[in-house]
Amino acid sequence: MPQYLNWSNTPISFDRDDHPDKVVAPGVYPLVVDPIIVNTRLSKVLIDGGSSLNIIYLETLDLLGINRAQLQPSAGGFHGVVPGKKALPIGRIDLPVCFGTAANFRKETLTFEVVGFRGTYHAIIGRPGYAKFMAIPNYTYLKLKMPGPKGVITVSCSYEHAFECDVECVEYGEAVENSIELASKLEALAAEAPEPKRHAGSFEPVEGTKKISLDPNNSDGKVLTISADLDPK
Repeated sequence: MPQYLNWSNTPISFDRDDHPDKVVAPGVYPLVVDPIIVNTRLSKVLIDGGSSLNIIYLETLDLLGINRAQLQPSAGGFHGVVPGKKALPIGRIDLPVCFGTAANFRKETLTFEVVGFRGTYHAIIGRPGYAKFMAIPNYTYLKLKMPGPKGVITVSCSYEHAFECDVECVEYGEAVENSIELASKLEALAAEAPEPKRHAGSFEPVEGTKKISLDPNNSDGKVLTISADLDPK
């Protein structure tokens, strides 16, 4: 016998009733939603179908007033968030996430990987979040639909808000890239710089010196170090 998932009996579709007055650059802008996480509505949560993880930033946990002692050990690192590098989460945490209105809402508990670096979003909900809510995104209309106790819940994102979030993300990415490039150039310059000349000290004479006796008529062994170019007299 087939085993059906919860909410699988609710059909979800998109039609012209979902169509905005004007679609600007279909598929270009991110789908950004505003769920309630714990007890706070967050205005910049990215819906990312390309992510196999739900991610939340450490500064968002501080915003939510969550004690870091509540973090659980993470399963390991992942790629794709920091370009070309492996990201190491500092832990994971289960948090309640709510979509909808008082008249029709869904609340589910999602597991988030907690990262310590800065991001332009409050959190990222990936495919595990889609599956838990049985949610369907539409990147053309910038809408997210999911089954609810009183019918389908529709979460919308305005093109203006999506554009602002996208610009902020791009500017931050360029700033990070420029800082990395600058650090690399400084390291290269430091590696190519000639080795500095050693200066004469009280215990280490420079090259090109000679020793002369302080008193040629006395053999007490007292000598003075002078430049090899100087006359002993």
